[in-house]
Amino acid sequence: MTWLTDKTWSPYWAGALTGLLMILSVWVSGKYFGASTTFVRSAGLIEKLFTAERIAKMDYFVKEVPKIDWQWMFVAGILIGSLVSAKISGDFKWQDVPDMWVSRFGSSKIKRGIVAFVGGLIAMFGARLADG
Repeated sequence: MTWLTDKTWSPYWAGALTGLLMILSVWVSGKYFGASTTFVRSAGLIEKLFTAERIAKMDYFVKEVPKIDWQWMFVAGILIGSLVSAKISGDFKWQDVPDMWVSRFGSSKIKRGIVAFVGGLIAMFGARLADG
């Protein structure tokens, strides 16, 4: 099991394992795994702490009730699993600005934060537009 401590995994193995996980997910739960709905539900959970009556009136949250379910736990597992994987491989380090970004665009944390935020908005918009 030395592949667990490798810096990178073969994309073929990673893809095959992801495919098997997808099949298992559909077989066990009857649902595909994903993350975008979880982010919206999490926002609903946070907003519910401050304005529960407003959430109850929103059409989307009537259909997709803000809750912690298997999909939310899956996304939490991605975070925990990636941290454990990075620690095991010895590749973990806290960085405000990645080395590759610094070599191409400079060391500005603000610029990196703005680009990351805008990129996240575009990705989330696309995922929600595709009903993902």
